[in-house]
Amino acid sequence: MNATTSVMNESDREIERLIHNKKSLLDIMPAIVLIIKDHDSIEYMNPSAIRFFGNLIQGESSNRLYTAEETTNSLLLLTRKSQSVRNPVEKQEEKINGHHIQYALAPFIGYRGDSLSWLFIHDLTEEKKHIEELSLFHKSIETILTDKINELKESERIRLSLSQELNYLKDHLMKSKPTEGNMVGSSKALQELRDMVSQVAKSDATILITGESGTGKELVANLIHETSNRSDKPFLKINCNTINDSLLESDLFGYEKGAFTGADSKRKGKFEVVDGGTIFLDEIGDISPRMQAALLRVLQDGELIRVGGNSPVKVDVRIIAATNADLTKAVHDGTFRLDLFYRLNIINISIPPLRQRKDDIVDLVTHFIRRYRKAFKKDINFLPQSILDRLLRHDWPGNVRELENVIQRAVLMAKGNIITENDLLFDTQFEDCQVPEPQETYLKRLEGMPLKAMIAELEKEIILHWLDRHNGNVAMTASDLQLGKTAFYDKMKRYDIVPKELKQT
Repeated sequence: MNATTSVMNESDREIERLIHNKKSLLDIMPAIVLIIKDHDSIEYMNPSAIRFFGNLIQGESSNRLYTAEETTNSLLLLTRKSQSVRNPVEKQEEKINGHHIQYALAPFIGYRGDSLSWLFIHDLTEEKKHIEELSLFHKSIETILTDKINELKESERIRLSLSQELNYLKDHLMKSKPTEGNMVGSSKALQELRDMVSQVAKSDATILITGESGTGKELVANLIHETSNRSDKPFLKINCNTINDSLLESDLFGYEKGAFTGADSKRKGKFEVVDGGTIFLDEIGDISPRMQAALLRVLQDGELIRVGGNSPVKVDVRIIAATNADLTKAVHDGTFRLDLFYRLNIINISIPPLRQRKDDIVDLVTHFIRRYRKAFKKDINFLPQSILDRLLRHDWPGNVRELENVIQRAVLMAKGNIITENDLLFDTQFEDCQVPEPQETYLKRLEGMPLKAMIAELEKEIILHWLDRHNGNVAMTASDLQLGKTAFYDKMKRYDIVPKELKQT
C-alpha cells in the first residue's frame, strides 16, 4: 500500500513539474498560445494571448469594439472550422477583431483524459498592411510607366504620321528673311496697303489708320514715318487710352509755371519737343471732348496753348492717328467732334483683318517660327500640311497678334523639330470679341481707382464737357448744372480748371 502511494505521489510530482515547465515555457513565448477544451471553452491563455485579446477566461476584452464573449466565440469558431479540415495542424488565415491572423490547431489528450487542442496564433496585421502598401505602390508605378509608355507611343505615332506629310516650312525658310519692321505677306490686300503707304508717306498730310485690334496699325505708322520726308526727325508714339486725360493734356501741350499743384516750372509738351517731326496718336477715339478741342486747334492752326498759359505756340508736327473704334458712329452718337474727324480723316488707311487676307498666313507663320525658334533655341523646321490647314480654317478674331501668340506658344511647347496638334492652342476667350463701346473704354480707364477718385474724375469730366459746350462761360455752365457760382468756382479750383483756356480753344 505504501509503495503504491509512493508511486502515485511521485507521478503527481512529475505531472506538476511538467505542468510548471510547460507554463514557464509558454510564459516567455512571443507567440499567442491558447488551450481549447472540447472546442467549447478556453482553458488557458499565455501572457502574449492575454495582451492581444484580453483575459478571456475572466471575461475581460482588450478591445473596446469587441466584448470578451464575442472574441471568445470567434476563437472557438476557428477550432470548430478546423474539424472540417483534413489536416488541422496546417496554418490557416482568418480575420478576428479587425486583425489578420494566421493560426494552427494541434489536438492532444490531457493527463486527465480531456480532449484538448493547442491554438497557436500569429498576428499578420502589420505584414498585411505593408504588403498592401507595397502592392499599391507597385500598381502606381506600373500605371505611371504604362501611361508614359502609351504617351510616348502616341507621340511617336503622331510624329511618324506628320513626318509623312508635306512640309510647308521647307521652301519658305529658304527664302530671304523679310526686313524687321516690314509688313509680312504677299496677298493682294497687303500689296494694295503697301502701295497706299508709299503714295501718302512723302506728304505731310494727317493720316488716320483704322482697323481691328491686332492688325498692325503701329507697324503701318512706323512704315509711314520711315519713308516720309521727316524720317530723320523725332517720332513719338502716344497711346491715348493709357494716360489720364489731365496728364495727357499736359504731356502733349506742356504747361506754364503754377498751372497746377506741382507745376514748379514751365515745361514743353510732346508737340513742342518733336517740332518738325511726327507724332503717332494711338486709340485716338478715346480722347475726351476737351482734348478733342485742343487737338483740333493744332491740326487747324498749327498752334497750341500750354496748360495754364494764354499765348499760342506755333508747332510744325505731322500727326498720324489710329483707332479700332468706329469714329463715324462716335460722331453720330455725339462722343467725337465732326470737325476733328474731318481733320484727322484727310487720308484714311484701312487695314483689313487677317481673316480677309488669309493668303498672308503662311508667310506670317514662317516669319514667327523663324523669330521664336531663334529666341527659344529650338530647331523647328517642319510644319505639316494638317497644321497649316487648321491655321487657315481659324477666323483669327485677334488678328496678327493672336497668330503670333499661337505660333510663339507652339514653338515653345514643341518637343522635337515638328509642330504637332498638341502644340497648337488657340485663344478661345477672344472668340466673338467685339470692340468695346466708348463708355466701356472710359470705365476701364477708371479701373483700380478708389470710388471717391472715380466720382471726382467723372465730376471733372462733366464740368469740362459743359464748359466746352458753353465756350468757357461759367455762368451758363453753372446754371445748366444747377450749381451756385461760389460752389462752381470751388469745384473748378479743386480740379485746376481754367475757363479762359476753353474760351480760346
